[in-house]
Amino acid sequence: MKGPKPSALQKTFVPRQGGVGYSMDSVVALACTRCGRRHDPDSVTYTCPEHDGVTGILDVVYDYEGLADRLPDSLPDGVADMWDFAPLLPVGDGPVVSMGEGGTPLLDAPTLSEALGVATLVKDETGNPTGSTKDRGSSVVVTRARQEGRDVVTCASTGNAAASLAGYAARGDLDCRIFVPANVPEGKAVQPLVYGADVLAVDGDYDDAYDLCRTVARRRDWYNRSAAMNPYAMEGKRTLGHELALQGGDDLDWVVLPVGNGCTLAGTWKGLREFERLGLLDDAPAMLGVQAAGSSAVHDRFHDREPSPGETTADSIDVGTPHNAGKACDALVESEGTSVTVTDDAILDAAKTLGGTEGIYAEPASAATVAGVREALERGIVDPSDAVAVVATGTGFKDVASARRRIDDVESVPADPASVPEF
Repeated sequence: MKGPKPSALQKTFVPRQGGVGYSMDSVVALACTRCGRRHDPDSVTYTCPEHDGVTGILDVVYDYEGLADRLPDSLPDGVADMWDFAPLLPVGDGPVVSMGEGGTPLLDAPTLSEALGVATLVKDETGNPTGSTKDRGSSVVVTRARQEGRDVVTCASTGNAAASLAGYAARGDLDCRIFVPANVPEGKAVQPLVYGADVLAVDGDYDDAYDLCRTVARRRDWYNRSAAMNPYAMEGKRTLGHELALQGGDDLDWVVLPVGNGCTLAGTWKGLREFERLGLLDDAPAMLGVQAAGSSAVHDRFHDREPSPGETTADSIDVGTPHNAGKACDALVESEGTSVTVTDDAILDAAKTLGGTEGIYAEPASAATVAGVREALERGIVDPSDAVAVVATGTGFKDVASARRRIDDVESVPADPASVPEF
């Protein structure tokens, strides 16, 4: 595959050029995933008004025939960033808030493949502007917030979405209010503060932070990016599936993602399925969702098991009540995929494996994908003859403390050549 070439589109907070057009006129409805009712996109901001709370999650429905007509005759050999897919993104005709998110590499991983015993590629999302795949959703959400004339954006997050939203709010000159659980890793609390956000550590877990954010945002008319609340956050994440379709084509048998709230897995599958529908992909891969054994609500739902509450060091996927569980489970069913759980020990070992084989420093939630492939191989879910793409969703610099649990301490030596040990 040829290397990335410059996009024909202007980026980074300027009006779009080149007559490519926008897809808001291709958004035909917001459909409730609970009751199926369709709503005019201009009439609903968050969830289906027929239900209380966030049970009526909305999905953005497109006119795919219209979208097909709006696509260029051929897609680029390389993707500079996710806005190369501008005709597929639901924003209006106006400035886009971008920092070059997306366009991440799908890396050959021969040493990791040998260690796992299956051909493995790594979709490396750690190089996104704030260090995680959440930037895809934040770019779309903050763009929409600006175009709607909002002054304040907010979200509840275990860390990555918080940092991402804060960074893009700074880029878009919006105020940002973040709600995080009290035990959020220090790195994930510091990052949004550097971006100028107000960070509120809620006395409780992610569910408590989510509920508080939803209540306060409604009362104060803040634009809420929280998972499942905002239907447009997932639409940016679709571009991860679009890129995998272009980079891996029909050669991939599995795409492996960590699962917390379920939004990234569902969004990635939506992007892959769309490329099938648009005739740009013949056979989409199956999705393999990976959860920590101590936080496995989506896995339990998919396999029709009683929930087994616990805790995990993989804070990014530590979600007790995943609001996008339904969409995630639908993605697993539609793709003919499945889910597995892995222990924290397996996750930390996998982080060391990923770093030691391919030089990718991933946070525990990302490394869970590697542990998940091992588990799926042992259980006969993945065959050694398959081709697998694991998605490294966030950088290890977000959670240095967890990585230290599986590495040796720095060895101090005198400034004397004779003191250097024989390795």
